[in-house]
Order: sequence, then C-alpha cells, then structure tokens
Amino acid sequence: MKLIYRGLKGITCAETAISHIDGEKGHLIYRGYDAKDIALQSSFEEAAYLILNGALPDERQLLAFQEELAAERGLPKHLIGLLETLPDEMDDMAVLRTAVSGLGTDSFTYPPKPEEAIKLIAVTPTIIAYRYRRKQGKEALSPEARYGHVENYLYMLTGRQPSAAQKKALETYMILAMEHGMNASTFSARVTVSTESDLVSAVTAALGTMKGPLHGGAPSGVTKMLKDIGEKENAEAYLTAKLMRGERLMGFGHRVYKTKDPRAEALRIKAEEVAGNDPSLDLALYVEKEAIRLLEQYKPGRKLYTNVEFYAAAVMQAIDVDNDLFTPTFSASRMAGWCAHVLEQSADNMIYRPSAKYTGAFPETAQQL
Repeated sequence: MKLIYRGLKGITCAETAISHIDGEKGHLIYRGYDAKDIALQSSFEEAAYLILNGALPDERQLLAFQEELAAERGLPKHLIGLLETLPDEMDDMAVLRTAVSGLGTDSFTYPPKPEEAIKLIAVTPTIIAYRYRRKQGKEALSPEARYGHVENYLYMLTGRQPSAAQKKALETYMILAMEHGMNASTFSARVTVSTESDLVSAVTAALGTMKGPLHGGAPSGVTKMLKDIGEKENAEAYLTAKLMRGERLMGFGHRVYKTKDPRAEALRIKAEEVAGNDPSLDLALYVEKEAIRLLEQYKPGRKLYTNVEFYAAAVMQAIDVDNDLFTPTFSASRMAGWCAHVLEQSADNMIYRPSAKYTGAFPETAQQL
C-alpha cells in the first residue's frame, strides 16, 4: 500500500545549495551565511548577487551587478500598453502576474540564463510602482539610475527620495523575504521549468501561487487585525474571541519554524528604528505579547511564535507603504529566490511527476473498459 503525503509535507524532492532552514533552532541560511546577518549588514544587491551566484560580490562585481539591474528597470512599450488596458478593479497580484507573463514576448528561452534573472528582478518593482501610481490617478515615474534597487522602488511609489531609515527598513524586509526554501511558489517555479519551459513561465507560475492568501497574503491579514484591535485595551478580548472560534491569529506560527522566526527578530529591530515612538508599532508590540500569552493558554505545547509576516506588516506601516502593496512587494523580493531555484533546477533537471491515489469508481466488468 502506497503512503499518501498530503501537501507533500515531509517529502524531500530536490537538493539545493541556495538556502537552508533549521526550524527547530530557528536558523535561516543563505548560501552559507546567516540570513539575519545578511539582512542587517548588506544591501539588496549584495544579497541578490549571493542568492544567484553562491558568493558575496567583491567591489567590482557589485558595481557591475548594480549597473546591470539599473539598466534593466525600464518597461518595454508593449508592457506599458498592456498595463494601461487592465481594469482598475483587477487584483494587484493578478496584474503583476499578467504583466510578468507579458515579458515572455522577449527572448526568454530554455535553458534560463542569469541575465534573464537580472531583467526580472530589476523590472518587477517598476511594474508594481507603475500600476500603483496609475490606480491613484498619478503619473507613473521612470526609474532613477542614481538610486539603488530598494531606494528606487520607494521613489517610484511615492515620488520622494526615502530617508535612510525607511530605505534600510524595507531593504531588510526584502532581503529576508528573498528566499525561503521549497515553499509553494518556489516549488511551482521548479515544477514549471522542469518541463523545459522558460524562466518567465516559471516565475509566472510562482506569482499565481503567491497570490493565494495562505502563502502571500499574511502581512495584509496582520494589518487588518491590528486595525480591528485599534487600542491596547481591546487586544485581549479580540484575540481571545478569535482563539475561542478556532481562528488563526495572523502573524503567529509557521509550518517550518518551531521556535522564534529569525526573520521576525531582524525586522523588529528595523521596525523600532524607523518607527520610534509610533503608536502603531507600540500597539503591535503589545499585541505580540498578548497573543503569545494567550496562545500558550489556548494552545498549550504548540510553541507558536511571531513570524516574519507580523513584523513585515509593522515595517510596512512604519514606512507608510499601502496595504495593497504587501504581497506584490513580497513577490518583488522573492523574485531573486525564484530565479535562483529555476537556474538550479535547469542545471540538473528531472521533470516532476508525482502520482495520485485514485478514489473514484471502477467498471464492474472488463467489457466496460
């Protein structure tokens, strides 16, 4: 009798040198480096170079990589035309998925190439910012080559040069969201390229997977929860009611981490730096303490801690990034990880072809076959 592993939980289906998650000890490793250290000490470009190439860049390599990214930020004319035709009510992740798919008219072929990955990493924030500003009735801004990757993204969203604290807060988040093993969207990308499809098709599949609220929507859920609570005195009653109804507390617990999420710890540091005495952060810190206390009471032995989505929401609020941009920004961050996995898969490829146990009816006689 064949065992069935629903959701493929516990199944190892590939070897990877890109990242390692130790859920018991709360460690996340990027190419041999502690991801928390990379996030707090490195730039987005340095981290992306590491994820793609397996080593941190030297000064010359970093400069060349920065120049390559800056040169690829612009939107092709056909893509601008596509974005202008999409209705305002269309979901932002659906827009991003459609726009990235539209890049497939360019010369993306199998096997995927590193320069194709650079194009996708560079242009994704531009797509997001273009859509965001047009929905607001504002003129879309062209990328600024003088700004780094994260700084340029914030500029294209707001029309202002961000402060150093705002830039580093978002940069920390985007580095920590860059890669996280064989999650659902990364698996989708690897499955797609395993058929010898192209890089755009693979990341389009990943974006479709990221659109699902169980994967990419958690920071938005945290923001709604904090907004619903409103004041500290409402926290206990609100959280207790959700737990009594058997509902999930957004921003707490993780399928992999059985202890503190190392990404949440790094983001908390940056949230406190950029927000200062911001009352929204003060509320978030209070809700975190109350939630952990109540989770210990209502779910004893589960060890549910704050995850990255909780402080991602706090960081986004502190730098005044619109709630609708959370999942698209998550996707812009993860693009580097997706591309690295697609390149790795194609370098030693075998098509994914699991089986399923049939539970339907069988014909009564052989003649019915």
